[in-house]
Amino acid sequence: MAGGGIVTAPGKNYPGKLTFRVFITSLVAASGGLIFGYDLGISGGVTSMDSFLKEFFPSVYQKESTVKSSDDQYCKFNSQTLTLFTSSLYLAALFSSMIASWATRTFGRRVTMFFAGFLFFIGAIINGAAQNVAMLIVGRLFLGCGIGCANQSVPIYLSEVAPYKYRGALNMMFQLSITIGILVANLLNYEFAKIEGGWGWRLSLGGAVIPALLIILGSLFLPDTPNSLLERGKKEEAHRQLVKIRGVQDVDEEFNDLIAACESSKLVKSPWGNIWRRKYRPQLTMAFCIPLFQQLTGMNVFMFYAPVLFKTVGFGSNASLMSAVITGFVNCIATLVSITTVDKVGRRFLFIGGGLQMLIMQFIITAGIAWKFGLSGNPGPLPKWYAGGLVACICVYVAGFAWSWGPLGWLVPSEIFPLEIRSAAQSINVAVNMIFTFFVAQIFTWMLCHLKFGLFIFFAVWVIIMTAFICMLLPETKGVPIEEMQQVWRSHPYWKKYVCNDETADLTKNKKESTV
Repeated sequence: MAGGGIVTAPGKNYPGKLTFRVFITSLVAASGGLIFGYDLGISGGVTSMDSFLKEFFPSVYQKESTVKSSDDQYCKFNSQTLTLFTSSLYLAALFSSMIASWATRTFGRRVTMFFAGFLFFIGAIINGAAQNVAMLIVGRLFLGCGIGCANQSVPIYLSEVAPYKYRGALNMMFQLSITIGILVANLLNYEFAKIEGGWGWRLSLGGAVIPALLIILGSLFLPDTPNSLLERGKKEEAHRQLVKIRGVQDVDEEFNDLIAACESSKLVKSPWGNIWRRKYRPQLTMAFCIPLFQQLTGMNVFMFYAPVLFKTVGFGSNASLMSAVITGFVNCIATLVSITTVDKVGRRFLFIGGGLQMLIMQFIITAGIAWKFGLSGNPGPLPKWYAGGLVACICVYVAGFAWSWGPLGWLVPSEIFPLEIRSAAQSINVAVNMIFTFFVAQIFTWMLCHLKFGLFIFFAVWVIIMTAFICMLLPETKGVPIEEMQQVWRSHPYWKKYVCNDETADLTKNKKESTV
């Protein structure tokens, strides 16, 4: 297969600058990531709290409390009911992202954001007041619907409102919000776990109303993107909005390109049917493979099961929560590094470098756990230097993900889709992300129990595959205007045969029809 190569911007240089208005708008919109991050952090934390397990999953609590350091540590959390509590959210997010595709196209991106916050708010109330497992799962389903809507609409919004020279950094603010949400959740779990009476988990779950309110209020004040306004026939308003967000009057070239993209989009009656056409094969491949690979890095295992994982490998309850706080902090800092470099060094460099960093750490972590836990899962007393070294290696792994596959997994798919298939393609991106998040969440504890330390080898193999995929098939999209992205695929040594051949066929067909 041909290599990815570097493709330069196709001759466009739209005037405009990074205005304060755009920065604040992007910051508010990106807060939609807080609900996803908060849930990722909270889920793992409450499932390691003894009071939560005792009330809702007594069999897991009984199994955990009777496991001695000389017993098999790999299998003490192996419960499909417990993992269903965590992973049911992602099935709901999968289905809601499909509906959100229609909503973002029909009503606009910010209306979809509003409903995302509203649904998440309802789920937070139900979970905070839960009296049984059924209430917990119903609450998780509402939370999932909110996350599906937010993850479908926010990355698109950010890519459309950002000047193309700063699109990478502004879009990555969504991932930064996710990491902040994870960090805040881990800090709250650590503090709430100390509350006497064992009801701190209610504050952890119910606290999700705060990020929900932020996205609800933020969506009420956000402007619509020019792309969305044109899509709904509001041409004059779209022009005024483009002038405001670019900070200059001379926006005619960009506006005309947006109109051309919109007219082309209107010819497509069914985005879901059109996306399967040969000329969209590159975008469809990326919409499927990038979110798939993002989950198979193993990062979500560390994030929403970090406290459980650390507890499993010998940390105490509070110590495991503190370790999760440390990894959450590293996650935030590394994401900031990515934001400051993505529009300078490009997407491919970060993807490949981050993949190699994760791969090396996965092999070291595998060796470390195999050395102490072996196949029996009986580590005996664990020295502090060993536990500290394990946390350090996991932090380096987390940093590798946080400046590569974490933010780029949302950035690249949202910037490569043409307007006519953008809503459908982003829904595929979110749906694939959620179904594999569900898959990994549901089988993680089973895999840990049966594969032992081999679990990390499983994810390492996938990191090798995905890094090779990026090297061969992803072109550089740095500095390319979003409505000119098709030029990137026409210039790619592998993808051009799909794009150019199909476009030539379309041109021939149109000529024949015009002649008739």
